[in-house]
Amino acid sequence: MKFGKVDDPSLVDFTLPADHPDTAVVLYQKGGGGLRYFYVGCAKWNKQDLKGFYPRGTKDELAYYASQFNSIELNATFYSMYGPEQIEKWKDKTGPDFVFFPKVNQTISHFKRLLDVEKTLEEYCENTRSFGDQLGMIFLQLHDNFSPKNRERVEAFLEMWPKDLPLAVEMRHTDWFNDQREAEWIYHTFENHGVANIITDTAGRRDLLHMRLTSPVAFVRYVGANHSSDYTRLDDWIERIKIWKEQGLEKLYFFVHQNLEKASPLLSTHFIKHFNAEFGTDLKVPASKGQAESGTLF
Repeated sequence: MKFGKVDDPSLVDFTLPADHPDTAVVLYQKGGGGLRYFYVGCAKWNKQDLKGFYPRGTKDELAYYASQFNSIELNATFYSMYGPEQIEKWKDKTGPDFVFFPKVNQTISHFKRLLDVEKTLEEYCENTRSFGDQLGMIFLQLHDNFSPKNRERVEAFLEMWPKDLPLAVEMRHTDWFNDQREAEWIYHTFENHGVANIITDTAGRRDLLHMRLTSPVAFVRYVGANHSSDYTRLDDWIERIKIWKEQGLEKLYFFVHQNLEKASPLLSTHFIKHFNAEFGTDLKVPASKGQAESGTLF
């Protein structure tokens, strides 16, 4: 993921900002059932991007990936409309406990920009239902030039969205966060529609760290900078999740990206080890075979 890339990560203050005060309110009011669901993974499974992750001779990359992780942020659905036949093939390769988090197709989000998307949305959602119990949460990413002047489109789209499909949304235009009036509007709109507010942690866009949850779900898209600070940043996320858990967080979806994706499995492994140690969970720790012997790349 090149979004938010900077030339010199050592110049960036990676400190996580304080929570928005309404995050605790949402968690206390709408959560409280315990942190029961936690999925950690990468954004891709192909060998070219995750170079060094797969043991020599691996014939099916998705099947091996699913043996090491419990989920995938499925960006493939952004670029193509996959039908039930292909989705069934993915499911057959992963097993019933593996969960997919598909991205809304770009025709809806980027080309039509949420306008006149009824037929395309219906097709996308019907296909996505084929994931069945292996569907985690769908996520919609809007272009960074999609500004608050389009708020009516957002409202209309969320009214149209099928209530049986869980949705998270990533806003990227800075005015959604820096204009207080617009920020409050989008946060409360998400709350009213039961939409998870995606948090994106990337070097060049620290304004996306709004730290405002709109449901008892934390959907985090973490983008490493291929720098030694990537590991301490992950440790800071463990500390923040601990606070959210105490306040009522019920679901955590944490996906690791990199400017150079080959480091994503190593960073995910680091996060999973620390997550298990802190919360007493038993998430599988991905095998180190094929990865750097030191356990880090920096």
